[in-house]
Parts: sequence; structure tokens; C-alpha cells
Amino acid sequence: MSDVAAHLYISGRVQGVWYRGSTQSRAAALGLDGWVRNLPDGRVEAHVQGPQGKVNELIAWCRQGPPAAIVDDVEVRWVDVGKFSGFEVR
Repeated sequence: MSDVAAHLYISGRVQGVWYRGSTQSRAAALGLDGWVRNLPDGRVEAHVQGPQGKVNELIAWCRQGPPAAIVDDVEVRWVDVGKFSGFEVR
């Protein structure tokens, strides 16, 4: 089974609520690769890749986020798989 990759833009109250750290922990637990970072406009951006089912699990989690987050929207763009090892906060 080949891996898939998704690029995510998460909007809402997603900065200052440990969203990036929680995303990293969840992605690592699922065995996914990629990264997550804050954007200057208040959104969080992430690139996640791995098996389709696991990527979908993380996307579903991103729609809720950690307890203090209020997620308004998760924009998902399916992209080409890159060369990443592990999942980092940028």
C-alpha cells in the first residue's frame, strides 16, 4: 500500500492552545511523517503523510484539536508525497 500526503490549513482559535504540540504527538502515535507550524494570519499549517487511513484519522482529529482549541475549518489539499522522516513542529 502506498502512502498519501495532505497539506492542511486549520483556522479558528488554534494558536496559543498547544495545537502544534498536540498535532505532533497525535501524528507520531499514528506513525505519520511531516510537520506543523503557525502562520502569521493566525492559522496552523501542516503537511502530513503516511497510509491513507492514518492520514484520515489525523485529519479527523485536526477538526477538533486539543481541548482549548476552537476549530472553525480544516482545508485539505491532497499533494505529492515528500521526503520526511518523523513529524516536527516548525
